[in-house]
Parts: sequence; C-alpha cells; structure tokens
Amino acid sequence: MSKDSRIIVSLDFPNAALAADLVKQLGAATTFYKVGLQLLTAAGPSVVRELVDAGKSVFLDLKLLEIPSSVAGAVTAAGHLGASMVTVHASGGSAVLCSAVQAASRFPQLKVLTLTVITSMSDQDLEEVGVASTVPEQVARLGRLATAAGCHGVVASPLEARLLREVLPPGALVVTPGIQFSGDEQNDHARVATPTQAIGAGATHVVIGRPVSRALDPAAVFAAVRAELVAALQQR
Repeated sequence: MSKDSRIIVSLDFPNAALAADLVKQLGAATTFYKVGLQLLTAAGPSVVRELVDAGKSVFLDLKLLEIPSSVAGAVTAAGHLGASMVTVHASGGSAVLCSAVQAASRFPQLKVLTLTVITSMSDQDLEEVGVASTVPEQVARLGRLATAAGCHGVVASPLEARLLREVLPPGALVVTPGIQFSGDEQNDHARVATPTQAIGAGATHVVIGRPVSRALDPAAVFAAVRAELVAALQQR
C-alpha cells in the first residue's frame, strides 16, 4: 500500500463541477477519493464511474443502514460502479453485515467497511440514543462484530485507532475521518486528530476533506499531508 493510497480526499461538494475542479487541481498525485451522500445525491452514480474510469479509487461512503436484502443490493450496485470501499453501519447487526460481505464477494476490489460511531458523536450523544457505553467501548464492540461478520475493516475516528488495532485482526483496514491540522477551526467532527497522530495510532487510511478542499492551494496541502505521512510511517 503506497503512502499516496492511504490519503482519501473527500469530495464533499454540492455538484459535480466543483468536485471535478478539485480532482483536476490535485492531478495524478491524488489517487483515492471519497464520494459521500451529498455529491452522490446531487450528481448521481456517474461521478463514481468517471473517477474510476480516470484510474482513481473510490471510497463510496453510503453509510448503509437497512434490511439485509436492501444493503446487499446497494453493495452490489457499488461493486458494479467500480468502488473500492463501501460503508455499512454496524448498528444494523450481524445479518446486515454478513449480507454486505456476501454481496461484495463478487467484486474482488470492493472492501466492506463497518461504520462504528460517527465522528460527530460523543459519550453524551450515545447516551441520548440509549447506548450506555462510552465511545471507545462501543467502537470496540462494533469492531468485534465487524470482524465476526467478515468485514474488511472499520471506519472510526483517529482517537480509536490504537484501540482498534488491539481488537481487529492483522491486516484489517482502519479508515479514519476527522483529520485536521493543528490550528484548524472547529467543525462538526467531535473526535479529531492530525494525519501523523492517526497513522501513528494504527490507521491504514486518513480521510481529509475541508483542510484540502477549502485550501487556496489544494495540491500544496496534499503534498504536505503526503510528506507528513512519510515521516509518520517511518516512525511506526
């Protein structure tokens, strides 16, 4: 796994033109993009096909939470689009996760990632929805559930990456949103860390959105993240 493929740039835009502009600015150096609900709803699945046709890998962040047959159908559609990763909520339970894994098995490139606790949530937020566990406890529980179902890895904040390395089997993917730089403005991620902290804690991938997409020079920021990752990986 190259250092570049560990950096997933979020295309969180309201239309395809803005997403395409960022992809053009970043050029060949950026190989992995996240397409989430906003862009997929606005632009449709063609945006994924165009990225794949251009030789990019796509993290399709669908956050699926439905009955097993519906989840299997959506994962199958993601596989046909050429996505490399697709997300399923662990809170759907083992039947949902197993259906996703079975559907993905037809597509060698497609990895099923279990979404544990979204990065905007805190212990208090979990309590509000009836979960008595702390965030780390819930993330570990759902990580074990994902492993038992055969998922390829999990999505969690970088603050839980080290814990997950103790819970998950070797080789499991740990994809971490909530990546920011020191001094960045507070946003709706409650649990954040820098790229170095995330990789140092055991993350396999870092997902970076606004620090790159809203930069005056996105390519320069991406290059800085890549350099930071090289140093972090050398220290592991």
